[in-house]
Amino acid sequence: MKKFHIKKGDQVKVISGNHKGKQGQVLEVIGSKSRALIESVNIVKRHTKPSAQFPEGGIIEKEGSIHISNLMLVDASGEPVRKSSTKAKAEVKTAAKKPAAKKPAAKKPAAKKAAAKKPAAKKPAAKKAVNKTTKKVKEESK
Repeated sequence: MKKFHIKKGDQVKVISGNHKGKQGQVLEVIGSKSRALIESVNIVKRHTKPSAQFPEGGIIEKEGSIHISNLMLVDASGEPVRKSSTKAKAEVKTAAKKPAAKKPAAKKPAAKKAAAKKPAAKKPAAKKAVNKTTKKVKEESK
């Protein structure tokens, strides 16, 4: 099963799609489809036949699923939750371990650089393939 950034019970905000900006609590995460059911978001109408569970049948409103990539984890106040990534941690470590500044290398004068560059060698022209059978035919006709 895949690992997702949200779990059942988390507070999330929809960041794209028809329900952009709406917030709700995660009711269920469907891992096989990478989707989640969010409370009071993406309400769909389901026409059901009478059954033992719903003896009258009729039209039932329930939550539809939303793809997990369209959801953002938020805290109770509605502000986005930012988790520290390994990349950010690596940048902090490298900044702390930065060695003392080194002296810049001496630059060569422009005249020496131009002399150091050699002109590109020209490639020889490709030889044309000669059909041996046509030569034989021409030789025979002579």
